[in-house]
Amino acid sequence: MPSCPRVGVVLDVDGTLIDSNDSHAEAWSESFKANGYDIEPGTVRPLMGMGGDKILPKVIGVESDSISGRLVSDHRLAVFMRNHLPLLRPTRGARRLVELLLERGHPIAVASSAGEEEILGLLRVAGVHELIPKEAIVTKDETGRSKPDPDTIAVALERLGCPADSVVMIGDTPYDIEAAARVGLRTIAFRSGGFSEQDLADALAIFDDPQDLVDRYETSPLATSSSG
Repeated sequence: MPSCPRVGVVLDVDGTLIDSNDSHAEAWSESFKANGYDIEPGTVRPLMGMGGDKILPKVIGVESDSISGRLVSDHRLAVFMRNHLPLLRPTRGARRLVELLLERGHPIAVASSAGEEEILGLLRVAGVHELIPKEAIVTKDETGRSKPDPDTIAVALERLGCPADSVVMIGDTPYDIEAAARVGLRTIAFRSGGFSEQDLADALAIFDDPQDLVDRYETSPLATSSSG
């Protein structure tokens, strides 16, 4: 596989380009309670970055394709899209980061544990929906398994057409870091997702948020790493 002219980038969205992790935890909690499970947001919050295929078995012991799992998942999506998504805001510098990546010639793709309907709404609220073509967006709906399984990232990497050693992941959770590592990618992590320095310790580099990476781009792995 030929090298890319610049370092390729696989972008996460929740917690990375949009400040949504707390809202996702609240939507999960509301949906669990509506279906008879007394689960507080704080129980779910450490799992943000995973999809329902991981959260449901871990929290209430049901599979996502079971009747109970589907009821909770469908309710959560409706609650999130109706009550939470309209109130969300981009992380600081989210659009500017995507613009900078494109200006500097970095091939980009998106890999998310969210479903397609959800991710398109999130990208719109983040203000970057028109910058990223739909064919560059990979969701759990397409692959069937969310992070920390590497499926979405593996498909995104294939679409970039770059070797793994010339691509970095940009994310905000330990699940981004783990999933990326399983397909040979290093991760630039943001603190904007609310995870601790210890949680993100295996990242290649850690920045506060997209704007911090924009401000320090010239000394970041994006500018200094070899593209192969």
